[in-house]
Amino acid sequence: MTTYVILLPGDEDAWAQTPAAEKQQGYAVHEQFANALAARGHAIVGGAELQHSRTARTLRQGVVSDGPYAEVAEQLTGFYLVQSDDLDDLVDCCRILAGVETTIEIRPTVDHSGTAESTDPSQKGPRA
Repeated sequence: MTTYVILLPGDEDAWAQTPAAEKQQGYAVHEQFANALAARGHAIVGGAELQHSRTARTLRQGVVSDGPYAEVAEQLTGFYLVQSDDLDDLVDCCRILAGVETTIEIRPTVDHSGTAESTDPSQKGPRA
């Protein structure tokens, strides 16, 4: 199985202003997503909703600063780690999140174990 990271960038300031009832609706969509993954043979092996980027510590050339790496409207707000044998179906499952997430990035992780085939689905055969 390949492990994929599903990155969820978003407008964290807008999310902070979202009423609690609307947030609960968003969390319900994430629960639907998790249920769909399990039903279709994918496995969530990790993930988290992230605190606001103002709580981040950034290390640049050995100097620590408070706050995010970049001052942009969208920051990484959460992620999932999912193991899957079917990228196309995983992408289809991610469509469930499209109603509450403006952008969803799905990317394979790199397997450094040396025992698995390449985690890049475009590569064929064992890792070099």
